[in-house]
Amino acid sequence: MLGILALGLLVGLIMALTGAGGGVLAVPLLVFSTGLPVQEVAPVGLLAVGLAATLGAAMGLRAGEVRYKAAILMGTVGLVCSPLGFWTARQVDTRILGLAFAVVLVWVAFNAFRGSNNSALNAIDAPPEGAISNCPCIRNPSTGRFIWTWPCARALMASGAFAGFLSGLLGVGGGFVLVPALQRFTNLSVQSVTVTSLAVISMVSAVGVLNSAGAGEFNVEIGVTFSAAAAVGMLGGRMISSKLPGPHLKKAFGLMCMVVAVLMVIKNL
Repeated sequence: MLGILALGLLVGLIMALTGAGGGVLAVPLLVFSTGLPVQEVAPVGLLAVGLAATLGAAMGLRAGEVRYKAAILMGTVGLVCSPLGFWTARQVDTRILGLAFAVVLVWVAFNAFRGSNNSALNAIDAPPEGAISNCPCIRNPSTGRFIWTWPCARALMASGAFAGFLSGLLGVGGGFVLVPALQRFTNLSVQSVTVTSLAVISMVSAVGVLNSAGAGEFNVEIGVTFSAAAAVGMLGGRMISSKLPGPHLKKAFGLMCMVVAVLMVIKNL
């Protein structure tokens, strides 16, 4: 159990230092450390990511940065699609899921390397200035709220559906999908994008964990230990994140994702 504690601290630290998407390493690292298949450790990683997301979303909501209507729309669609992903994971061979996770890790690594040139740590996939006017979801300058249109709702629903399906399938929070989507389809600030994404992750993760618990596939001892350690690691990471160079952290995180992706491929071939 000491190994689970250390792993939880490491994952929490990575999440704090790298921002949205850092929790994607939770499941593969649990697979390597416990020897259990993706289906069994996915809800453990999802619980840790969900708790961290809930804390972040609560702070963002208090600061008035969460676009709660958009989060509710995306989260509701994600809630519907999460059980479908959970069901699909039970029909697919463990090796296929492992390879799917490797693909996700390569995608996250690609975004990390691409974002490493930005001066701000969380400024990933930010839309160019000239592209802002082409976003389907635009805020009213006087109220700060979205001007709701069908293209806006459709884009947010599609993003929420994809994130929810992946959450149920692989036990990931979906931040690596939601953050780029919100930055592509809205003109929100980076901070607002991050906390709105966390609000969606919080909703979808809760359903994923409940699905697993209802199916009797959630290891309570490992889940609670790992999640508590991840929370501590995140708090510690937040204290030092501003003192570390963002671009270098992004590159290191991307390299770590690539290494884990290769190991996942080797393990499942």
